[in-house]
Amino acid sequence: MGKKRRKQKKSIFQKIVISLVALIVVFIVGVGGFLAKTYYDVKQVANNVSQPVKGKREYPLGKSSDDKINDGEAFSVLLLGLDTGDFGRTDTGRSDTLMVATVNPKEKKTTLVSIPRDTRTDIVGHGTVDKINHAYAFGKEGMALATTEKLLDIPLDHYVWINMEGFEELVDAVGGVQVDNPFEFKQDGYLFKKGPNFLNGKQALAYTRMRYEDPKGDYGRQDRQRQVVSAIADQALSFNGITKYQQILKAIEKNMKTDLEWDDMFKIATDYRQSFYHIEDETLQGDGVMIDGVSYQEIPEAELTRVQNLLKSQLK
Repeated sequence: MGKKRRKQKKSIFQKIVISLVALIVVFIVGVGGFLAKTYYDVKQVANNVSQPVKGKREYPLGKSSDDKINDGEAFSVLLLGLDTGDFGRTDTGRSDTLMVATVNPKEKKTTLVSIPRDTRTDIVGHGTVDKINHAYAFGKEGMALATTEKLLDIPLDHYVWINMEGFEELVDAVGGVQVDNPFEFKQDGYLFKKGPNFLNGKQALAYTRMRYEDPKGDYGRQDRQRQVVSAIADQALSFNGITKYQQILKAIEKNMKTDLEWDDMFKIATDYRQSFYHIEDETLQGDGVMIDGVSYQEIPEAELTRVQNLLKSQLK
């Protein structure tokens, strides 16, 4: 069992976009904060994607998430990439990508933890032990929040999700992306050669789906997801990307939901900006196991405790 950590020294945007959904939030608040002429369009989209968590939410620390941001305190966000819309799917879907972000303005640091989708854990409110990515399918963001809270033993203040159709549309909106592929493989009818590959939306989605041919399995797929998201960020924040901001906003509006409201987003953009200059990227590392013919990632107790303590320290 090892841990994975990378400290980055890039721009605020390139650092926060380690996850796709984080990119969406940053684009909303970033464009709203820096390009005045787009402010109205961005605010309108932000209002349209804002959606409260369904069902009652309890916060163990006894302080509402709104108060935390208003008071400039550390807060946490559950980031979900859903497989709804993936190759024609129309069901509720599962959380194909799952991350937790803690933003600490006192330490001026953000911590992002990737959670393997096959992590075996209690599904809170469903009474079963299953893969963590099933929580959203069983009870949408409310159950996903509660399940991840129990696993990590921390309160989660907000959620953001985007579906995979949005991933495809976002790549097309920025005009495609270039990635550096470490080894040749085929996926969904596409051949991805070793080295530079320029991808459209459908190709990018296929590129990030592959995991069975990767010696790192799902962890390798997470690497490709982050690679594509970084490329999206580069394109979106280039002059060419900024001129296409309306297409980008359209892709966001159709495919994203969050309980963050515009005032929250704007306050994060203005008051928490320094927290995004220092980002630590972590992965909750599990061991592959087979139980009743089903493959899971079992998280060793020492590893789970390490990540729990790390996140708790960042929410003080």
